Amino acid sequence: MTELEAALRGAVRGEAAFDVTSRALTTMDASNYRRVPLGVVAPRDADDVAAVLRVCRERGVPVVARGGGTSIAGQATGTGVVLDFTRHMNRIVSLDPQARTAVVQPGVVLDRLQEAAAPHGLRFGPDPSTHSRCTLGGMIGNNSCGSHSVAWGTTADSVRELTVLTARGRRLRLGRGWAGAPEGLRELVEGDLARLRTGFPELPRRISGYALDALLPERGADVARSFCGSEGTLGVLTEAVVRLVEAPRARALAVLGYGDESAAAEAAAGLLPLEPLTVEGMAADLVPSAAGLPRGGAWLFVETGGDTAGEARARAQAVVRAADVVDSRVVTDPAGQRALWRMREDAAGTATRTPEGFEAWPGWEDCAVPPARLGAYLREFRGLLAAHGLRGTPYGHFGDGCIHVRIDFDLLTEAGIGRFRRFSEELAGLVVAHGGSLSGEHGDGQARAELLPMMYGEETVALFERAKAVWDPDDLLNPGMLVRPAPLDANLRFSVLPREPVDVAFGYPSDGGDFSAAVRRCVGVAKCRTASVSGPAVMCPSFRATGEEAHSTRGRARLLHEMLAGELVTDGWRSTEVRDALDLCLSCKGCRSDCPVGVDMATYKAEFLHHHYAGRRRPAAHYALGWLPVWLRWADRARAAAVVNALASVRPLAAVAKRLGGLAAEREIPRLAGETFSRWWRGRGRGHGGAGGGGAGDLVVLWPDTFTEHLSPSVGRAAVRVLEAAGLRVALPPALRPRGRRVGDGASRSAVPLLTARRGRVCCGLTYVSTGQLDRARAVMRRTLDLMEPVLATGAPVLVLEPSCAAALRTDLPELLHDDPRAARLAARVLTFAEVLERHAPGWAPPSVDRPVAGQTHCHQHAVLGDAADRRLRTAAGLTGELSGGCCGLAGNFGFERGHFEVSAACAEEQVLPAVRDAPDGAVVLADGYSCRTQLEQLAGVRGRHLAEVLAEALERGEPGGGESGGGESNGGG
Repeated sequence: MTELEAALRGAVRGEAAFDVTSRALTTMDASNYRRVPLGVVAPRDADDVAAVLRVCRERGVPVVARGGGTSIAGQATGTGVVLDFTRHMNRIVSLDPQARTAVVQPGVVLDRLQEAAAPHGLRFGPDPSTHSRCTLGGMIGNNSCGSHSVAWGTTADSVRELTVLTARGRRLRLGRGWAGAPEGLRELVEGDLARLRTGFPELPRRISGYALDALLPERGADVARSFCGSEGTLGVLTEAVVRLVEAPRARALAVLGYGDESAAAEAAAGLLPLEPLTVEGMAADLVPSAAGLPRGGAWLFVETGGDTAGEARARAQAVVRAADVVDSRVVTDPAGQRALWRMREDAAGTATRTPEGFEAWPGWEDCAVPPARLGAYLREFRGLLAAHGLRGTPYGHFGDGCIHVRIDFDLLTEAGIGRFRRFSEELAGLVVAHGGSLSGEHGDGQARAELLPMMYGEETVALFERAKAVWDPDDLLNPGMLVRPAPLDANLRFSVLPREPVDVAFGYPSDGGDFSAAVRRCVGVAKCRTASVSGPAVMCPSFRATGEEAHSTRGRARLLHEMLAGELVTDGWRSTEVRDALDLCLSCKGCRSDCPVGVDMATYKAEFLHHHYAGRRRPAAHYALGWLPVWLRWADRARAAAVVNALASVRPLAAVAKRLGGLAAEREIPRLAGETFSRWWRGRGRGHGGAGGGGAGDLVVLWPDTFTEHLSPSVGRAAVRVLEAAGLRVALPPALRPRGRRVGDGASRSAVPLLTARRGRVCCGLTYVSTGQLDRARAVMRRTLDLMEPVLATGAPVLVLEPSCAAALRTDLPELLHDDPRAARLAARVLTFAEVLERHAPGWAPPSVDRPVAGQTHCHQHAVLGDAADRRLRTAAGLTGELSGGCCGLAGNFGFERGHFEVSAACAEEQVLPAVRDAPDGAVVLADGYSCRTQLEQLAGVRGRHLAEVLAEALERGEPGGGESGGGESNGGG
C-alpha cells in the first residue's frame, strides 16, 4: 500500500481504491483521451471530500471530480485521485414543489431527479441524451444542455445556489450578488469590466471558457452561474440547489422532412418564434431505418407542449404550417414519440460508425454558431471535411445552432493525428468566423482548450488563468483543463493499443477481423449504466443488479482496452482483473442490440475465456455445463434418465454433485425427460431424418436442440403439432454424415445407403461458446455443417425453437467459422417458430386463445433474432398484452454457476418476476427459452410455456382458427 493510499484510507469513511481494476475503469471518459489515475475515492459526504483535498494538497496530487464518466472532451480523466460521486453522494436531499426547487448531491443521475419531480408536474429543464446515466454534478461541471434548451436553457440557467469546496478546503455557498465568491474574484472582475462586456460572443450555446461575464454587475454578479461549465477546475461541488420548471401536461412531436441537413438547419431558426420545446435535427445517414419518418434526407424534431393533447397537437400543426417541408408527420402517441426520440438519443453512439463502416470519433462534437447562421456554417463545414478527406454526419440542436458530429479521424497513425490537428485548427477558425463557440454543450476539456485563444484572444485567456489562480492557486483541481491545457493531440487513448492485429478465434466481421477495433467500439456513452430499463430493452442486467462499473458493458470494455494496452493490466489474456469483471456478464447479448455502437460483450467474453484457460484447468462448471450436450446424450444412450432424476432428488447426493460440478447450491438440478424428443419422433413411425406429414406444404427442418431434446421435449412435440396443422411437412436434420454429394431433399429414407455409417447429432455449440471452449465449439460446429449439407442443398428453412440456440446459429456460427462458407448459409436458413409460420404458412390462422399474456421476451430473441413475427402471431391468436424486457437472470450456464445465484435472482426480480406476479387472472405465462422457464419455476413456482405449447393446446381443445393454408408455394422441399 502506498503512503498516499494509506493516508486516504485513514482520512475518509468512503472507499479508497488503488487496485488495478478501479484505476483501469477510470482511465477514460467518452472522449478520445486517456490518463491513468493513481486511485479512486468514493466519498460519503462533504467531510470526506475535504479530507481528500487536504491529503492530496499536502502531497501535490491532482484531484479530478467525476460523475457518470460521459464527458466527451476528456475532462473526466486525470493522473491523480479521481472522486467518484456516483456511489454515495447520489441523493436528492429535498424537493420543494411550491418553490420549484430541489437540493441534490453531485452524484444524482438526472433521470432520478426527473422521476422525483414528475408527480408534482415538474422537471429539470436540461436533458442531455445521456439523461439515464449522467449526473447533476457532471452537468453543472460541463454546463450541459440537451434537446429542450430552446425552451428551458442550459444547466447554468437552472442553478440557484452551489455548495463547493475549494482546493484549500474553504466551504463556499455560491449565489447571486457575489455570494460565496473567493477572495480576489471581485477585484479581478471589476478590474477588467470592459473586456468582460465585449469579449464574449452572444449566442444561446456558448459553453467554452469560464463564464466570467456572469459576474458583471448588470447580470447580478452570479457566482453560481459563473461556476457552471468550469469542468471541476475551480472547486469541488458537494451540493446544489436547482430550479425546476413546469412540465407540459401533453406533448406532440412534429417531424419535418427536408432535402438535406443544410435545408433543415436554415429552417430551424424560423421556427423559434413559435416557442417550441425542441428543434432537433438529424440526417438520413444516422437513421438505421426511416420507418415512421416522413419523406426527406434530413429531419427536424419539433416538440410542442400544452395543457391538453389537443392544444399540443394544434401547436405542432402550426409548426407544420409554418415550415417549408418536403413532408411532415405529427406524432401524438407517447410510445411513438419515445421511439423517435430514442433514435435521436442513440445518435451519439450510431455516429461512431460512418455509413461505410469506418470508425468515427469525437473531438469536434458540439461547436455552436448563432442559429441564423447554421445553414451557411454547415455548408462550409462540409466543404472543410471534404478538403481534408474526412467524413462525418452532423446532427444535434439545430434550434440553438449547436451541431454534434463524429468524424472518421485516423487517430492511430502519425499522419492521421497530424491531419486531426490541422483540421481542428481550421475548424476552430471557421467557427469563430461565424461568431460561434468551440463548445456548445460538452465543454472544452483537452479537446478544444488549446484553441481557446482563437475564440477569445490571448488576453481573455490570460484572464481565465488569473481566475483559476484565484480559486485554485495550487493548480490542484483537474490541471490541464481549460487553462494551460495539454495539446489536443496528446494522451490519445488509442496510442497504447497494439498496432498489429491480435490473434483471435472469432472473425469480428464488423471490425475487419481486428479485436482491438472491436474493443474500440466502446466510446463511453454508457447507455449500459442505465439504472432501470423499460419496454423491451435488456442491456446491462449485471450492472443494474450490482451498480458496479466493473459489471457494466463499458467497464468490461475498459478493462479489455487496458489489457490490450498492457500498461495497467500487465498479464494479458491471463488477467484475473478482466476475468473477474467478465464473470458476472450473463452473455445475454443485450449490448449487441441495445448499445448504440454495437459492443458485443458476450462474444468478447467467450474470446477472453478461450485464451485465459488455454492449456489450463478450467472451472468445474465449464465441464459440467459446457459439455452438457455430451452428458445428456450419454444419459440418453444409457437410458439413465430415471436413475439420474432419482439420484438428483436425494438432497445429500445432489449437494455433492453440485459441489463437484461447480454449481450453485441454491439451484435445483433440472429433471431429464423420460423420453427424448427424437425418440418420440421415431416412435411416430418416421425414420431417422424422415419427412413428416402435415400436407403438401413446404418442408421445415426442425432443429432438435439440446434443451428441447433432453429437458423439454414437450416444446418440440407441440411445435410439430402446430406446424402440421398449418400444412407444413416436418423433418429432423440428418444424423449420418453424407459422402459429399447432394442426396434428394436431405430428409428421405432413400438417402441412407448413400451415407457413411458414422452417426452424429447436430449441435449449435452454444454451451461451448458461452464457456469459452472455442476449439471444441468449432469442432462441434464443423460436424454439424457436415451433417447439414443435404439440407443446405435444398431450400428448406431450419426451425430452431430455443432462442439461445437460434441466436448461436445466426451469429456465433458464422463468426466463429468465418472461414467456412457453409456457416453463413446455415445461419441464413435459421428461423424462429413464428417466422416459419409467417413465411411458409402465410394463409394459416392460429387458434384463438383469447387470453392475456405475461412473461419476458428472451434476451437473445430481443438482441439477435427480433420478435416482430412473434408479436404478430400472438395478436392473431388473441394473446393480448406485452412481454417484459430485461433478462431472466438464469441465462444458460450463468445462473447455475456457483457464486452467481444472488445476481441471477436480482436480474429476475427486476422485470420478469414482478410481471408474472402482477399478471391478470387467466394470463398465459410465455417463456420461449428453457432458461426462462427454469428460472420462473425455481424462483416463483410458475410454469412458463413456449408459444408453440400454447397454440398446440388450443388446437387440442378445438379452438376456432387453424384454417389450412396448404403452406404456400413449395420451397425446395422435395
